[in-house]
Amino acid sequence: MSIYDKANQLAEELKNSKEVVDLREASKNIEGNEPNKKVLDDFRNIQMDAYSEQMKAGKVSDETIKKFNDIGTIISSNESVNQYIQSEQKFTVMWQKILKILNDAIGIDFSFGGSKK
Repeated sequence: MSIYDKANQLAEELKNSKEVVDLREASKNIEGNEPNKKVLDDFRNIQMDAYSEQMKAGKVSDETIKKFNDIGTIISSNESVNQYIQSEQKFTVMWQKILKILNDAIGIDFSFGGSKK
């Protein structure tokens, strides 16, 4: 079996995995629903703000923390967005594990001296 056949086999397994199936279903509840899209976009923007602040100042501002708390309240009361975020997180964990397996097999440190996790 060639490496491409194995990649196609992995793709098929991924497509049918619980994490991908759940994320696909959760995505359907977001698509076409503008209020849900807006909540998700707002959440992503606040995440990026927090990341930028952490990188620049070494901490997240009180204002951004308040925004996170406020959007968290909205998300917790919105079943569709909440389910999407949870499904996305589960998929991301699985994906990171797969990438670690592949990177470990390659045996190359792509960080080139940067911090490894």
